[in-house]
Amino acid sequence: MSDKDKQSLAASAQSPEAESADAALRQIVDGFLRFHHEVFPQQEELFKKLATAQAPKAMFITCADSRIVPELITQSSPGDLFVTRNVGNVVPPYGQMNGGVSTAIEYAVLALGVQHIIICGHSDCGAMRAVLNPDSLEKMPTVKAWLRHAEVAKTMVHEENVIAQLQHLRTHPSVASRMANGHLFIHGWVYNIETSEIKAYDADQGRFLPLDGSHPIPVATPKARF
Repeated sequence: MSDKDKQSLAASAQSPEAESADAALRQIVDGFLRFHHEVFPQQEELFKKLATAQAPKAMFITCADSRIVPELITQSSPGDLFVTRNVGNVVPPYGQMNGGVSTAIEYAVLALGVQHIIICGHSDCGAMRAVLNPDSLEKMPTVKAWLRHAEVAKTMVHEENVIAQLQHLRTHPSVASRMANGHLFIHGWVYNIETSEIKAYDADQGRFLPLDGSHPIPVATPKARF
């Protein structure tokens, strides 16, 4: 390597971009160290219990968006939620793309025995904007293919995408059988980032209602057949 190349490499290493990347990583590591030294000791008994088993209260399927933090939104502790995240909080219909989401659903229902599955969309969703503007995905073919499962949102709103994913969820055999027996309940939520409000889909009324504690909790589950 020439002296000129070495100087160029040294300059790039000290560039604002490199410093910003270093600062971002340092913030993450510092956060871990605070957890390790301050938070973990206060909850050590809980983590000892979780070290060998889990019994989550619900499965939470939501978007990979960094602004959505299921445990924060629901004030849940470690071990309470079995979380699956992906672009657009998509649930592919059973058989079309039996990948990570389908595997997680089957495991949550059959192995962990969760009683609730919550699909949670959100406001200002980049995935929904991309569905409305497919040209923006020309350089992201994998994302474009994935979001075909959210095509219904093209002429609708965020709520319609959640309803579509609920319908996809019901095609999974593990889900359908336990729902039919009244052992599993599904829910469709839309979280507003700016206000922290949540609207939940009510299957009986066919519309979204505020999740505000003023009336029975809306559920998206059809009535059990057996």
